[in-house]
Amino acid sequence: MPIEAGIPVRDISTPAVVIDLDVMERNLARMADYCATHGIKLRPHTKTHKTIEAARRQLELGAIGLTVAKVGEAEVMAATGVREILVAHPIIGDEKLRRLAALASKTDIIVAVDSVTTAQSLSRIAVETGSQFGIVIEFDSGSQRCGIAPGLPAAELGRQIATLPNLKLRGLFTYFGSVWGAPAERASEIARLTSDVSTTIEAFRAADLSTEIVSAGSTPAAELSHLVPGITEIRPGTYIYNDLNTHYQGLCSLDDCAVSVLTTVVSTAVPGHVIVDAGSKTLSSDLLSAGPKRGYGYVQEADATLTKLNEEHGFLSAENLSQFSVGQVLSVIPNHVCTCINMHDEVFLAREGKIVGSWRVAARGKVR
Repeated sequence: MPIEAGIPVRDISTPAVVIDLDVMERNLARMADYCATHGIKLRPHTKTHKTIEAARRQLELGAIGLTVAKVGEAEVMAATGVREILVAHPIIGDEKLRRLAALASKTDIIVAVDSVTTAQSLSRIAVETGSQFGIVIEFDSGSQRCGIAPGLPAAELGRQIATLPNLKLRGLFTYFGSVWGAPAERASEIARLTSDVSTTIEAFRAADLSTEIVSAGSTPAAELSHLVPGITEIRPGTYIYNDLNTHYQGLCSLDDCAVSVLTTVVSTAVPGHVIVDAGSKTLSSDLLSAGPKRGYGYVQEADATLTKLNEEHGFLSAENLSQFSVGQVLSVIPNHVCTCINMHDEVFLAREGKIVGSWRVAARGKVR
């Protein structure tokens, strides 16, 4: 049932995700300004917001393209009219590759690869369908997730892939997932991985391979990217909304967290327990990776902790439980906003405490 614009935020049915548009727009402008100041291109990852409308706003602020993890996300984001989509996850399987080839007829598709096998499959499908894929070689700069070893191994893989038909080697790709923690920890890790990036760029250039794109990622590393020579673009995702993890890493204040989950106290019947209607199917069960590393979100109205989540129930703990009553509406900043958003069909938009609209989470559940 549509929500009437102009009603107070706390009058909507809970649990619900609410986005403060003023905060979101401030976050978007800050990253766009950073990139413009340092001459770095912005290709934001849509995994956080998963909405066409938010992606369009990023493009309007100067993003050169979009980043996705899966083909399903790429299919949704193509509706924005974006010129280029970078798929930042190994894509294996002919059905998915044919869907990607269909997209390549109207949007430039770039795929990150770290093996000849993946590239050969991309090439075969591209030849069969008369399409072309851009390729960036993923190398590991410390996250130890995906990516070939930096330097000469990455260049050798690039040399092999550059010969495959219907593929255009465009450069390099890495994920700065090891840049994490407090500001000093992030700065130290940036200094360490700079060597891996420089060595790999040099190896590519020595082999006469393209370094048109040198793409790096992650919100925690984003505003340190200018310290890494050779980076041409960044792919932050969480920055659009921020969450409790980004706050505890010193990346933002609580006032910079654009997403709140509204939840209602539904029971105080069991002594010692206060139950709200937001559980693991609403907030996600991801724990904090920074800060106190406990609880499932920050309750903004009270000194209380969400200590436990069942599927539909959240357990509030506080020294003074008498401050809570059935029907009371609370707002919670989630630990990990990306997984939280992915569990909702729609998000509600607010300005100054009033609902002004909603967005469908069009890429929700697009995991293949």
